[in-house]
Amino acid sequence: MAREEDYKSTLRRLQAALVRTQAAAMESGRKILVVLEGRDAAGKDGVIKRITEHLSPRNTRTVSLPKPSDRQETEWYFQRYVSHLPAAGEFVIFNRSWYNRAGVEPVMGFCTPKQHTQFLKDAPGFERMLIESDIQLVKYWLDISKHEQAQRLDSRREDPLKQLKVSAMDGEAQRRWKDYSKARDSMLLHSHADHAPWFCVRNDHKKAGRLALISHLLHRVAPSGIADEVDKPDAAVLFPFEPAALKDGRLAK
Repeated sequence: MAREEDYKSTLRRLQAALVRTQAAAMESGRKILVVLEGRDAAGKDGVIKRITEHLSPRNTRTVSLPKPSDRQETEWYFQRYVSHLPAAGEFVIFNRSWYNRAGVEPVMGFCTPKQHTQFLKDAPGFERMLIESDIQLVKYWLDISKHEQAQRLDSRREDPLKQLKVSAMDGEAQRRWKDYSKARDSMLLHSHADHAPWFCVRNDHKKAGRLALISHLLHRVAPSGIADEVDKPDAAVLFPFEPAALKDGRLAK
């Protein structure tokens, strides 16, 4: 009970800091963009819910795009994402993003190898354009173990309240685990840059992951007077990507 109370108390303080941060962003016209990526059942929906729970609905948007239309298939790949970028005073979270082309699309054969390679080449330049347009971009990769993913996918199938999360792709997540690991590694290596770094969250323990991510986000986007009041995230849970993490056990293989 004490641990649960500690979690709720800490979460409430972080959410209050998010509210103050958004108020400051609305006043100053700052544009905040968060990209959340991760394996199926990595906990993206849960952390988004806690981030947005008390924020302004008018100035906060969560973007989770469906399969592209036939027309969108012929557009510049990044084109359909551009209209969802934040304007002044807005806070936008992408629950999966243009990085579909670095993960599910190549693994499932939804794009060609040439398209995948071109994306990995283009993504850093696209993100530089966003940053040079005064968008503050923060990118997170939520990582979980294969065993934990299997348990969460089983839980979805058994819980009547989670039936809308059940997908035919769930089984592929486990069957193609190694392929997804390879795609993740390539994505992180090619798109991690000084101007748009990746931050990795070890999210087998959802509550610890949520607190670490929100704490880190505040240190990235909050005014200094607010960020200084927030504890830094647990380095064992959240860390900046580096190639060594692909081999030393910090990221699941």
